[in-house]
Amino acid sequence: MTSHGDVLYEEKVSSAWTTALFVVLTLGCGALCAWRWSASGFSGSTVVLGLLALVFLFYVVNYRELVIQITPDVLRLRFGIFTNTVTLDDIGSCQLDDVPAGLYYGGAGIHWMSVRGRYRGSYNFLQYPRVVVALHDKRGLVRDISFTTRRPGEVLQALAEDVPEASPGDRLG
Repeated sequence: MTSHGDVLYEEKVSSAWTTALFVVLTLGCGALCAWRWSASGFSGSTVVLGLLALVFLFYVVNYRELVIQITPDVLRLRFGIFTNTVTLDDIGSCQLDDVPAGLYYGGAGIHWMSVRGRYRGSYNFLQYPRVVVALHDKRGLVRDISFTTRRPGEVLQALAEDVPEASPGDRLG
């Protein structure tokens, strides 16, 4: 584990808009679950609505803040209980994320998707730009990791300084 003194870049990204959306979905599903329970008791729809309320409650708690850390050795992304650590030696290139709108606005939190034939893990909020890094070695199916940042230029610069083959603007695919 790298000490805090070795952190070259750190950013904490949050989104009141995303949290509000998840709160509304939690309350909406919870209210519908309570209404179904009072109207018909225990049923399949009551269970589904209750489970959806719990899932969105987890989203409220877990996806409040994305922490990005770059040390001399690793890029670390922490979203609640989920942490993804990529060694800088495994990063081949980095750039601003340029995906079709349907994928860009496909949801907040952690998502998995295929972009231009490359499978990607995405750690994101909807309203901020993203950086994507290409991995030298696939992790299962994953070849790229993208993440939200308010300061993409600083992230790209920090990565370019510590990843010999990466430079801001390198193209993926």
